[in-house]
This record gives sequence, C-alpha cells and structure tokens, in this order.
Amino acid sequence: MTLRDFIRDESGSPAAEFVLSLPMILPLIFVAMEAGNFFWSQQKLVESVRNGARYAARIDYSQMCSPSGGSYAPIATALETKIKNLTRTGNTAGTGPAELPGWTNAQVTVSVDCTGFVSTGIFDSLGNDTAGNARTGAVVTVAAPAVPYFSILGTLGVINSTYHLAAESHAPVIGV
Repeated sequence: MTLRDFIRDESGSPAAEFVLSLPMILPLIFVAMEAGNFFWSQQKLVESVRNGARYAARIDYSQMCSPSGGSYAPIATALETKIKNLTRTGNTAGTGPAELPGWTNAQVTVSVDCTGFVSTGIFDSLGNDTAGNARTGAVVTVAAPAVPYFSILGTLGVINSTYHLAAESHAPVIGV
C-alpha cells in the first residue's frame, strides 16, 4: 500500500466522525437522564402528597375536627403519624421504603382547617357539634415543603443535595 492509497482510503471515516461528535452527544444523554429523573421524582412527590390528602379526607370527621371549648382540638398524634406514613411510604404502618430516597416523616406536614369552607351539599348532613354550633366542611392540607432531591449526577458533583422538591395538596374532609 502506497502513501497515496493510504490518503485516499475512507474506510475509517465513520469512526473518526463518531469520535468527533461524542463530546457533544454524551452531555445531551446525561442531561436527558437527569431531566427524566427530576420529573419522575417530582411526580412521585405530588402523587404521594395527593394520596395522603385523600386518605386524610376519608377519616371520620369527628377524629379530624373534635370540638374543644369553642375551638377545635388538633388531630391526634397517632392519626397524624398514619397520614404521614401513608404519604411517605404508601401504607399507614410506614413499613417499606419511602417513595423518594431520604424522605422522612419530619418532612411531611398535616394541617386541618376546621373553621369551615362550605356548609352546603354533603356537609349539610353533618349537623351540629356538641356545643350546638353548626358544623361545616373542613379542609385537610398535606404538604412536603422541602424533600431533598437526589440527582443521578450527584456523584459527579454537578447537582448537590441542596436542591429540594416541594408539593402540597388540599382535600375536603368528608369522612366516608
């Protein structure tokens, strides 16, 4: 093979083109993977918080809003723990892995507004409480304001653990 034949030979050109385009393709692949992981994590968080609010909405109204001297007592700690467990793990016992890595019950908040938002429809049948006050529908709010986001590129130092995800869901307490 002469030098002229070697210069005219094009059999290695696809490999050379691949090597030249690889530095542009690899970052695109990693960015696409990271974006997918972020959207999946955010969706799991939103779904979990929504499920926690749905569960809380189905708890008996008297357990969520028990009258206490003209105001309403906070919900029982055990009941709040069940709501947090279901939100975080998908079951009230809190067994099994969390829906997102590193998510703890301390990062879930449950609050109930018993002062009422509606007094018609299904809430009309609730009647009066023991103090003779008309009961109105309550709203339960389940929130996860600062759940750490674990990046798949975190080991490369691209995205650190200071990034957080957040979600919040409201539901009327109907106690079905």
